[in-house]
Amino acid sequence: MKKTKTIYWIPALLIIAGILIQIIPASGLNHRRTDMDNKNLEIAVFAGGCFWCVESSFEGIDGVSNVISGYTGGHMDNPTYEQVTSGTTGHYEAIQVTFDPDIITYQELLKIFFQQIDPTDPDGSFVDRGSQYSSAIFYQNDTQKKEALKTIEKINRSKLFDTPVATQVLKFQTFYDAEMYHQDYHKKNPIRYRFYRAGSGRDRFIEKKWKDKGHIFDTDMAHEVSLKERLTPVQYQVTQKNGTEPPFKNEYWDNKEQGIYVDIISNEPLFSSRDKFDSGTGWPSFTKPVNMESIQEIEDKSLFMKRVEVRSKKADSHLGHVFDDGPEPTGLRYCINSASLRFIPKENLEKEGFKEFLPLLD
Repeated sequence: MKKTKTIYWIPALLIIAGILIQIIPASGLNHRRTDMDNKNLEIAVFAGGCFWCVESSFEGIDGVSNVISGYTGGHMDNPTYEQVTSGTTGHYEAIQVTFDPDIITYQELLKIFFQQIDPTDPDGSFVDRGSQYSSAIFYQNDTQKKEALKTIEKINRSKLFDTPVATQVLKFQTFYDAEMYHQDYHKKNPIRYRFYRAGSGRDRFIEKKWKDKGHIFDTDMAHEVSLKERLTPVQYQVTQKNGTEPPFKNEYWDNKEQGIYVDIISNEPLFSSRDKFDSGTGWPSFTKPVNMESIQEIEDKSLFMKRVEVRSKKADSHLGHVFDDGPEPTGLRYCINSASLRFIPKENLEKEGFKEFLPLLD
């Protein structure tokens, strides 16, 4: 009789097992992978410090079907939380976002991401210090890479921050899911999460720096409005309308300090004090740029003259003109408007992220 009863129980056990198989994945890791069965879905990977906070910012967004906390960018397979937070594996705390590009674009995800972080911090994020907490974008393809770089350019161009964006744009390699207790942490441990987040300084920063600033990511019209708001009338007229400031009545015509001159809009390094000379014209004059790749020279036939206009490459700012009456060794005179420039003294170069230009001034 025992044998008969056991046989009768087998179908019942199979039914129960089938029910459990249907239920268990809903709370385990497997459900996190089924979304990719939809061929229209794409992946975005962002690192912005503590992944609890960044993950919670993307959940519930229309078009986002899944968000996973994990690790990427390092040299160890299947790292643990303890190994990553030790700072020895090269990994970043990151999130992997599965999204439908027909509903939400990668560009819109970038906008959300940047408004959760301090993009100018190269050494961590808020209270969490170390490279494992630094910000980075891990692109899946060239399109994502271009969108990421374009978004960073918009932030730099907006002059919302005093220093350039430090967020790295890196090629995606492998993503490792973090331990289950980290997934949806803000839901599983709401009190601890809120306590940590409040003490981290993230929300205070977002309120202070990002509130009502979303327009900097949007259209060229918004960019135009942003420029008018942050540039002086002379700076705007010179850089955007090809104007010319008065000679001898501008900021840098007789500046003799050591340092570099960057684009007033994009922070792109343009000229060095080493190549500056007194041309007697009343405008800053240089024998050459720090890098020819940073400028573009365009034939200018305005004002019934034939000249060569100089513009910055990244921001497309009007800088001035170049003439062939300069001193050796180039024989050129880059006659530049002070209004197009921002001067960074030698002692501030490292602090502002331009350490590589220090040897130019030795």
